[in-house]
Amino acid sequence: MRYSFILLLCIGLIYLAGSCQTGREQKDTQNYLRQVGDITSDLTLDTPDFKTCNGEEYAFQYFNTGEGFRYQGEKTALVSHILNTYKPISSTTDHSGYIRIRFIVNCKGEAGRFRIISSNFDYQEKVFDKAITNQLLRILKELDGWKIMTKNEKPLDYYLYLIFKLDNGHITEILP
Repeated sequence: MRYSFILLLCIGLIYLAGSCQTGREQKDTQNYLRQVGDITSDLTLDTPDFKTCNGEEYAFQYFNTGEGFRYQGEKTALVSHILNTYKPISSTTDHSGYIRIRFIVNCKGEAGRFRIISSNFDYQEKVFDKAITNQLLRILKELDGWKIMTKNEKPLDYYLYLIFKLDNGHITEILP
């Protein structure tokens, strides 16, 4: 009986604490993204002329496409171009780990909203030399062979990502 009373008292206090107001209205002012990982436009990072075609809420995630690699000549052509263009950076600092670049391809086959996440081989955050990340960004921004994706004959915007595995500044693998 005693424990039931304590339990009811606790539940009552929790209810009261949740329903009390501090004299001002409580509003949820935080905006949430449609999905975790959505890339919103940021004019400090993005090219101002890059636009999605179907609004922010209709960019397909890469795992929803089911259509394979979306580049002219497939992954082989993309990897070949990147490896032939990239120039390894010589440095005394260890530039080994992963650099993931995620972006959107719009309904016109244009890429934009590039975002970088990088880590060491233990998946701990790592900052790479800007000469490496800027070079990879430049190479990706210059690519013009992205395929247009359609659904019901309507062109779509979609997300893509590439992960560069580096060993002392040399690209050893490009995923996925």
